[in-house]
Amino acid sequence: MPWTTGQRLQGGKYVIDKVLGQGGFGITYKALHVELNRTVVIKTPNEYLSHDPEYDKYIDRFIQEGRTLARLSQEPHPHIVGVIDLFKEGIIHCLVMDFVLGENLFEAVKRKGALPEAEIVPCIRQIGEALVVVHQAGLVHRDAHPGNIMLRSNGKAVLIDFGIAKELVPKTLSSKDIAGNEGFAPYEQITRGSREPTVDVYCLVATLYYGVTGQRPTTSLARKLDNTFLIPPKQINPNISDQLNQAILKGMALEAKDRPQSMQAWLTMLEAPKATPLLPVDPVHRQEPVRLKAKLNLEPIPSKLATKPPRIIPWGWLIGVLLSYLLIGYLLAAYNAPYTVWAWAWFWAVAWAWFLDEAVAWFWAVVWAWIGAWTGAWTGAWTGAWIVAAIGAAVGAWAVAGAGDKLLDSFSKFHTFLILASTSSLGLGLGWLGHRIFNTGT
Repeated sequence: MPWTTGQRLQGGKYVIDKVLGQGGFGITYKALHVELNRTVVIKTPNEYLSHDPEYDKYIDRFIQEGRTLARLSQEPHPHIVGVIDLFKEGIIHCLVMDFVLGENLFEAVKRKGALPEAEIVPCIRQIGEALVVVHQAGLVHRDAHPGNIMLRSNGKAVLIDFGIAKELVPKTLSSKDIAGNEGFAPYEQITRGSREPTVDVYCLVATLYYGVTGQRPTTSLARKLDNTFLIPPKQINPNISDQLNQAILKGMALEAKDRPQSMQAWLTMLEAPKATPLLPVDPVHRQEPVRLKAKLNLEPIPSKLATKPPRIIPWGWLIGVLLSYLLIGYLLAAYNAPYTVWAWAWFWAVAWAWFLDEAVAWFWAVVWAWIGAWTGAWTGAWTGAWIVAAIGAAVGAWAVAGAGDKLLDSFSKFHTFLILASTSSLGLGLGWLGHRIFNTGT
């Protein structure tokens, strides 16, 4: 059973204060180093693991990695918890580490919500640099989740609680106990107990994901087994940069082979692109004349990126077309022209727009004027309307031909037709509408 408050270890060298945490593999205590009057952390394996067939292997790994961490502590790293002592109390092996004052990243995010990129990235970079040192020593942390990253009041981050011997799976434990903290471990660690550096890459990047979004990422097992997608962090927090978003997605790639293969490689993705400095030029070379050995071809090279000339719209001609057909529409409405005359007026407005050529337009305008006058004289009906329409058509044909000639400099024939047809039709309609508005009382 766990030690209780006030219990003394190593003949009174250490006094237990309280239990800080307890998991499937071990128990962590807060204690006092009496001689140094210094608060420390003591980590021990769970006592009931002694009945597991793999217990001896677990203890061997615990001792081996504890000694490696102790060697690392001989040259203290500012972002790795220091190891002070390794001893055995009865049958229980104990690892003594520095007590880091502050709050862990879980607590910080719970208190403040998602952290700004400028605040969280330096902390993650510090932990990443610490893990580079750990990997160089032949270790893998395997548990770099937010609960194991302590934030000091001075803004420095410290990596604590190494997942010692976590790759050994005691048969007395369920499979979920080996996953580290849910949502932060890659599936190859959960299923195979992988000890590759890419495990720490995934775990640390998942921690960064949590820091910038305030949400736990989709678990790697759900992504692997259920084809669940990882929501990009920028979709949750649009304020983060595209560079950070890509670095997180790359570091949390589901397959280890798709992630950066080292922590240093991933840290490089966080760095802003640097401008290439110009090489210094020796003063002697500055003064040395340069002789061309080959004849330069000075002919201009056509550029594929050359921009098209701007389109010019002949507003004056288009206004002339609009006013011409506006007058025709007004006069036809004044003579109370029948729908037949209106239909012919609209038809020829569209026809002028299609013919475009001034000579052709004038020819058909004269023909239409002759037909209109003859029809009006023969029927004796609406002669004035036909004459007005015929004369207006001639003027409109001239305006359309002039505008069309200018438009063809910038537009295709089809687009020119659409512009002229819509302008003349608009003029007829506005002329009719104007007569109705100004003669409502007659």
